[in-house]
Parts: sequence; structure tokens; C-alpha cells
Amino acid sequence: MDHVVLVDDNDRAIGTMEKLEAHRKGLLHRAFSVLVYNSNGDILVQRRADSKYHSAGLWTNTCCSHPRPNESMVDACARRLREEMSIEAEPRFLYKFTYRVELGDGLVEHEVDHVFRATFDGQPRANPDEVQDWKFIPVADLLKDVAASPERYTYWFRLILEHQHPGVLAS
Repeated sequence: MDHVVLVDDNDRAIGTMEKLEAHRKGLLHRAFSVLVYNSNGDILVQRRADSKYHSAGLWTNTCCSHPRPNESMVDACARRLREEMSIEAEPRFLYKFTYRVELGDGLVEHEVDHVFRATFDGQPRANPDEVQDWKFIPVADLLKDVAASPERYTYWFRLILEHQHPGVLAS
């Protein structure tokens, strides 16, 4: 059973809870999002597996998850890059932000999301339990598609893109 690290408004750990329970209760917890780019500057996006318990089938950043209790963010990012995409990379911290969104089916994402960046020029091998599709895409093309069809993308990924490209996605 996976547990998340519960945090206060200042991102200080205050306990742990089973992941699904934390999402049902909408409790603030730590998460991370990794953005992987190739040397051409294209971003690697993935389409979440239809079996995921929330945001299934939506396009999102290269990988995202939660650190385990007592696991560093960098180690968690590297672990999930390997588990989801079979990528070996060194994630570098960019920034963090807090968001809350109701996902439907009684689930709430309320996270302090730590955003990381990495570079990778190979071909990922996606774990089909996590990822149903993936592609490298020029950032300009991605932004056009997100602006035209935001419902195809996860909420947190849209927030990350808006942070990195202010005003581009505004309607």
C-alpha cells in the first residue's frame, strides 16, 4: 500500500497516509512532476493509462508521483522515471507550487508539487500499467494543443505550463 507524506502549508512533513485515502479526504501532501526534454528542446509527454484511478487517459508531463516517507525528492523522481518510462536521468529542481482540484468520483488532488527537469535523448520504454502512449513534442506545438483542447491534459500539467509560459494558455 502506497503512502504519501502529509504536509502543512509550509511543506513541513506532519505525517503519512495511504495515498487513496489522502486523495479522498483532500489532504495536503507532497508530490512531484518531472519534465524531460531532449537535446532539441522537445518535451516528453505521456498519456496516463486508462487503468489509473484518476486522470486516466489524459496527457501529462513525463512522470509524476509522490515521494515515499523518508525518500528524498530527487531519489523519488529518479525512481519513478525508471518505473514509468525506463529512463535514467538526473532530475534538477525548478520550483514548487500548491494546488487543489476536485477530480470527480470523490477524489481531490491537494498537493505541494515539486517540479523537476531532466534531459534524455533515448527512447523510453513505457510501463503499460502507468502509460498508454508517449511522444516527444516541440513545446510550441504542445502549447497550441493545450490551448485548443485543455480537457485532454491533466490539471497540474496545465498549471506547470502556464507557470513556465505565462499568458500563453489564457483564453
